[in-house]
Amino acid sequence: MNLAAHLLRRTYDRSIARMRRWPVESQLGARRNAMVAATALAQQRAERDEVEEFLAAHRQPPAAAVAARAAQG
Repeated sequence: MNLAAHLLRRTYDRSIARMRRWPVESQLGARRNAMVAATALAQQRAERDEVEEFLAAHRQPPAAAVAARAAQG
């Protein structure tokens, strides 16, 4: 096999190998992106729940708030 044929064959083999790896690499990238997105959403949900719990713990019923303001003058 001469040099040109060898280089052509090697280029062809590398191209085929790259095409065979593409679906696997694409799937891995998509999975990685989904995990990053799921983690970000879980963090946002946890923060939102924490804020809601804080507000619920410090919220007074409307009548109590009015009475507290009246007591303060």
